[in-house]
Amino acid sequence: MTNLIAILTEEQKNKILNQLFDDNAYFNPFQDFDDNWCITKIEIDNTTNNDFLWVKDLTLTELNPKIYPSLV
Repeated sequence: MTNLIAILTEEQKNKILNQLFDDNAYFNPFQDFDDNWCITKIEIDNTTNNDFLWVKDLTLTELNPKIYPSLV
């Protein structure tokens, strides 16, 4: 399964941080391998908040995840 995300600018990330994308769920920006701020396609597809419908116009790309060292 492909993990699609949209890359955000710092300004876009700050606009959506701690904001609802629908009636019950908050955007959860995260950083990818290259330290880009991202949101998931699921967040984009489920955005109903009129203030943030602009996320639906963002370009999707495949996630390049951060790799964290094992804690074991």
